[in-house]
Amino acid sequence: MPETTLSDLAKTIRSKNAGTDKVTFDVIFRKGADYERVKRSGVLSRGAVARILNITEGRVTEFVEYDPAYAIKFTILRDRPSGSPGDGDIFGAQQYAPFLGLTIPDA
Repeated sequence: MPETTLSDLAKTIRSKNAGTDKVTFDVIFRKGADYERVKRSGVLSRGAVARILNITEGRVTEFVEYDPAYAIKFTILRDRPSGSPGDGDIFGAQQYAPFLGLTIPDA
């Protein structure tokens, strides 16, 4: 049986700037059952986000599970301001890729 990934369950996985010093991520699900499955699994948590992005947990400034919208949102501090020398993603729109193939355990 093939593994289920986060991108199999979520309708939207995206990242974008949240000001010049932060990037915010949205994981939005079509079905409450898929949202609850991911929540229960613990594969997305403040600590898991830090491990996946290889950052300290202190750089994860927000982590919210928003039940009415079947959405998980988290925000991280950037290592340099958007658009500064060395910034490879001015809009923060390419930071979500590590989450696409995240394996979700069977329900």
